[in-house]
Amino acid sequence: MADYGVVTLSFLAREPQDYFSSSRISESTGVPLPTVSKLLKTLVKNGVVVSRRGAFGGYGLARPPDQISVADLVVALDGPIALADCLQDNNASVCGLEGFCAVRGPWQKVSDAIRVALEEVTLASIASSFPGDDFNLRQDRREMPSASIIDSN
Repeated sequence: MADYGVVTLSFLAREPQDYFSSSRISESTGVPLPTVSKLLKTLVKNGVVVSRRGAFGGYGLARPPDQISVADLVVALDGPIALADCLQDNNASVCGLEGFCAVRGPWQKVSDAIRVALEEVTLASIASSFPGDDFNLRQDRREMPSASIIDSN
């Protein structure tokens, strides 16, 4: 779900002061509406997104895009960032092999590196990598009837 979450939040990050309906987000991103709805409910529950009722309501970011990391998103949607259950802070003894496990230490280093990398990437940096209005232009072209290839000469 985090992949769709990045797409959804990146859309919101492009206009962080605005609120959008779930159907508008779905149309603009190509993420199916049921998925967008589920994502938004989870992200509201975890404080990444806020919702507002009324004529000018919808969903918006809870914080500025430069203060929301990909790690925040992943944790909100998928839980703690860890390559194995035993690497989560509160699950130190889940498999029974920790007494003689030779890979836990190296896996912890890899898991920590992934978490740090995800913390360093913000929604602002992802949203700024969008091609601007090119996305809307591509959407408009898909809806245009195709031109005839028959030459009238």
